Amino acid sequence: MPEITNARHVVNEYTSGYPIPGQTTVYDTTQTIDLDTVPLNGGILAKVLLLSVDPYLKRFFNPGSPVPLGSPITSYGILKLIRSEHEKFTTLGAILIGHGNTRHEEYTIITKEEVASGSVTALTPYENLPLSVYIGAAGMPGLTAFTGWKKYADPKEGETVFVTTAAGAVGSLVVQIAKHAGLKVIGSAGSEEKVKFLKELGVHVAFNYKTTDTREVLKNEGPIDIFWDHVGGDSIDAALENSNIGARYIICGAISGYSGQPAPVHNLARIMYSQINIYGHFVIPLIPQYQAAFDEEIVPRLADGTFKYREDRLDGLEKAPQALLDVLNGGNVGKSVVVVGEE
Repeated sequence: MPEITNARHVVNEYTSGYPIPGQTTVYDTTQTIDLDTVPLNGGILAKVLLLSVDPYLKRFFNPGSPVPLGSPITSYGILKLIRSEHEKFTTLGAILIGHGNTRHEEYTIITKEEVASGSVTALTPYENLPLSVYIGAAGMPGLTAFTGWKKYADPKEGETVFVTTAAGAVGSLVVQIAKHAGLKVIGSAGSEEKVKFLKELGVHVAFNYKTTDTREVLKNEGPIDIFWDHVGGDSIDAALENSNIGARYIICGAISGYSGQPAPVHNLARIMYSQINIYGHFVIPLIPQYQAAFDEEIVPRLADGTFKYREDRLDGLEKAPQALLDVLNGGNVGKSVVVVGEE
């Protein structure tokens, strides 16, 4: 087979601000690959079908990034096995999931060391669950919601939970888990379209934080017992002013500071006076403890429609730079997925 273009989504420059599509990260078509003869050296060759785009990818083009200029960003992905020199994967055409290290390129070589480390695993999806959901609600974002809730929330029926960026990939599952547990759910989002989505999910109090005063909402609908935050800064202050004694705070992100200086928090003394428990939530260490329960309790409910999800799909790897900007400035609605190739 002759060499073909192997397009990539690469880091072109570092910045502490928002990325500029086509400048900070770029769609690069300078690389080629011969799928039949490219050396694998004991690894595997896969076609990239789907890529996950998430806010944490900001770190790959920050100053001090671990990704060299001219190299592809990596994320979670869905792949199809084309060739293999590794005993772990022998069925050509098998569907694989890449656990955070999938390079943003049309065809990718996973080294034997990467295969041995478990960076890719075989995927056997539910028949009526699209592959893309396994890098969304049935994958890392869903696990983030489930593990944090199980580990830290300590929910009691009738309590009140407030979730920021509640229409996002993680927040949208958190609000559904909370609602099914019998809690009153307050959710904020950054557009009327996202507020509409929250209402479709059954959120009791859904509001646009850009047009509605968060403090006024929490004053009228709180106080809150659980605060799940992805924003940081003033969102934490607003929650601190409207929390019950012994409230649990699950800090899952701080997007207000990802592309600039984060807003300061002024009400730290309230943590002491209100005896608030604050938990920093990072999903990776909790996966071994909760993966089986997640597969049993959440994935079937996604497959049968009990739990809803929404995707923001962009077709073509050339759309990845824009998808990256969208997830950082709130331009996406639902889980951001880039469709790279057909199965």
